[in-house]
Amino acid sequence: MTPTAIILAAGQGTRMKSDRPKVLHTLAGKAMLDYVVEAALAAGCRDAVVVVGSGREAVIAHLARFGPKVKTAVQAEQLGTGHAVRCALPAVDPSAQAALILYGDTPLVRHEDLALLIALGEAPLAMLTCHVDDATGYGRIVRNDAGRIQAVREHVDCSDDERRIREINPGMYHARLDFLRRAVDALVPDNEQGELYLTDIVALAAKEGIADRSAAAETLAGINDRAQLAAAEDMLHARIADRWRRAGVTIRASAHIDADVQLEADAVIEHGAVLRGATRIGGGARIDVGCVLDDVTVAPGAYLKPYTVALSSTIGERAQVGPFAHLRPDSVLDEDAHVGNFVETKKTHLHRGAKANHLAYLGDGDIGEGANVGAGTIFCNYDGFRKHRTVIGARAFIGSDSQLVAPITIGEGAYVATGTTVTKDVPADALAVGRARQENKAGYASRLRSRLASRQGK
Repeated sequence: MTPTAIILAAGQGTRMKSDRPKVLHTLAGKAMLDYVVEAALAAGCRDAVVVVGSGREAVIAHLARFGPKVKTAVQAEQLGTGHAVRCALPAVDPSAQAALILYGDTPLVRHEDLALLIALGEAPLAMLTCHVDDATGYGRIVRNDAGRIQAVREHVDCSDDERRIREINPGMYHARLDFLRRAVDALVPDNEQGELYLTDIVALAAKEGIADRSAAAETLAGINDRAQLAAAEDMLHARIADRWRRAGVTIRASAHIDADVQLEADAVIEHGAVLRGATRIGGGARIDVGCVLDDVTVAPGAYLKPYTVALSSTIGERAQVGPFAHLRPDSVLDEDAHVGNFVETKKTHLHRGAKANHLAYLGDGDIGEGANVGAGTIFCNYDGFRKHRTVIGARAFIGSDSQLVAPITIGEGAYVATGTTVTKDVPADALAVGRARQENKAGYASRLRSRLASRQGK
């Protein structure tokens, strides 16, 4: 039986102290709800129904990324987990025969554990359990003398003896839908909270047969506040890093790699590097200490020196960037291009072998193959209303401290002298000089100092 996942995500999450729905808080680059949906589908679920309530407009909009495989059902009033499943059942495909019930705030859940739970599907109800040192707040697993599960008792309803039980219910079930519909319809709010507890179906299932499997507690834990969110993110980052290490990538301990990042074998990710979004790192590339990359593609053999920051950019083979460089969106570096320390680029393409090694701003530009941009060069691309382009031909040389006032074109092989302000196009193979003529006045420096000192009363 291929199950439908029912994912409960209607809670407000007041302990997060946030206007954002709890299940949309992110860790390792993705909303916690995404991890649960992906785990369910990877475990073999045919589709998913997510029960939404508090902040449902935002949650529904977010889930659109999964397409038709993920539907939603609304729990307008928060009347308990059993009520949430009642709300979900009409949205389940009538041809489905089983349901995998999960919670949207458990991002560490492993699809391998869910697949093992699904494999117990001959029983009317199968459930995961785990053991914890401190079970405060959790529903306890109550077993009979033969060791079979008889019920789940919520913490507030436990006797003193039951509160000493350390085996808990993380709330993850696989149920045959014929049983689930009967059991949910039979729920009554006979508890201190006046809610319909989904856990009460366990006592009903005990009469027909329950299967269970234990899993590691840390992979099943729910998130209720930001401290737990941070702890779960640390675990996810460690899990992600270890997966890539086993695939042949060197990753230092303090690097943070988000869930959707892709790495190739023999890449090296140094201490303190942060790789986010859809970043792709090619084989043999080195991302040095403190680099921060968002949605960046780095080709094989490239070297990003310490503290490079890049967003939505492409870095070619054997290119070098940094240290302390800033690649803003739509920066493209072809193979063997160099962008050095304290250089900022934006919407600029450096063709093969082009170099800007020091202290420059290159915005809205195209820099030809083998061209050299000297220290202190500025592309003056903004006139207060519009952005304009600067085009530098192949093998051109831009001297230090030059200002190129866009729109401007520097021809192939042209030479711009140091300190020049360029306001009109420079033909190929031409020399552009645009600076005041120097005049030396012999003996004038001492007279100038005397005059300036007298003005200060010295």
